Amino acid sequence: MNRRGFLSCAGALALAGCASRPLPPRATPAVASIEPAGLEALYAITPGRDGVVIRTASGGCTRKEDFVFYVERRGLTPTLAFARRRLDNCRSFAAAHADLAFAWSELGLPPNGEFVLLNPLTVQPGP
Repeated sequence: MNRRGFLSCAGALALAGCASRPLPPRATPAVASIEPAGLEALYAITPGRDGVVIRTASGGCTRKEDFVFYVERRGLTPTLAFARRRLDNCRSFAAAHADLAFAWSELGLPPNGEFVLLNPLTVQPGP
């Protein structure tokens, strides 16, 4: 084996060894066990007397049944998160949104209580 072959083989083995090392454990959020990557980015959330209304992206077919919510009551303040069950595969000509209402009783939260929203908020595209 020549010198060049030996060096390339040794380099490949060194890289393979690095690739097979286990990753160090990641810190997990103490507040919620929901993975943030699975949460829907919302345009707005409006709490009111009867419940909350979320504004989310829509291609024209988004319905309330397409969403699921998570409430966790571990700390002093409950956390609330919304995730999409089904993708909206409809295509509209303009960027659209859907306003979805969730009642306090449906969420299992008191109407005058506080909560922490885990969803990211984003700017609605368009003019």
